[in-house]
Amino acid sequence: MKNILLVLLATILMTSCKQGSNQRNSKNGKPIITVTIEPLRYFTEAIAGDRFTVTSMVPKGTSPETYDPTPQQLVDLARSKAYFRIGYIGFEQTWMDKLTDNAPHLQFFDMSDGVTLIYDDSHVHHAGTDNEEPHQHTGGVEPHIWNSTTNAQIIAGNILSALCAIDNGNDSLYLERYSALCRKIEQTDSLIRQTLATPGADRAFMIYHPALSYFARDYGLHQIPIEAEGKEPSPAHLKELIDTCKDEKVKVIFVQPEFDRRNAELIARQTGTRVVDTNPLSYDWEAEMLHTAQALASTNY
Repeated sequence: MKNILLVLLATILMTSCKQGSNQRNSKNGKPIITVTIEPLRYFTEAIAGDRFTVTSMVPKGTSPETYDPTPQQLVDLARSKAYFRIGYIGFEQTWMDKLTDNAPHLQFFDMSDGVTLIYDDSHVHHAGTDNEEPHQHTGGVEPHIWNSTTNAQIIAGNILSALCAIDNGNDSLYLERYSALCRKIEQTDSLIRQTLATPGADRAFMIYHPALSYFARDYGLHQIPIEAEGKEPSPAHLKELIDTCKDEKVKVIFVQPEFDRRNAELIARQTGTRVVDTNPLSYDWEAEMLHTAQALASTNY
């Protein structure tokens, strides 16, 4: 399937380069910026305003670890003016070189520049289905950099620089919107800190897939993943998780929508913890960050 898509991509982009700049505009006449995931679309739209149409390669409800673009997405990509990558997520590790080689007109920008990365050589991702193999991120980088108010400020700065580079006649507009976004990020951080300072708020949490590593680092929390090297936990590992849950007084187990929740529910029954839905890939970044903090601070959440 990937070979077919690559052939299609090459054909589309070669055609696109010959057809002029008008084809690289969206239907509403605005130039297009393509990004990898929905949270990055949120940040980009917050700064770009109505100057660009921003589209995500990885749609809502799908895993950015193993996603392959559709033929229509490759058509749309050929019309883009720039591509903003989040940094190290699985989709990018698989597709970026191919997209770069086959899209000479596209400008690529890495939004992870300047982020202090978490490295974990044992960090392996699995898509959550039986027919997909686990994969390890290049250099053992924990890729979920956007789940952090500290990193969000850096990402916003990278977006500002990229927008000024591709549309330098509107620097003042982008700077104004960047400043407004930074104020919102700072407010979100303040609210999270206030929430986690609530007496009795959890200092440790369990999560099926370890997508909150940077969140945990920012606020001095202990993240305990259920999956083991990208795979379902063995019975022995499940017992260890149950014991750890009790020892660390864990009250919340987060589960993302793309993963099986049966093991989380089993642990919850054995320990009296709550299973809480979370979606670190949500477009509504601010609400999702606050939701995480509120779940850790409230026994009734």
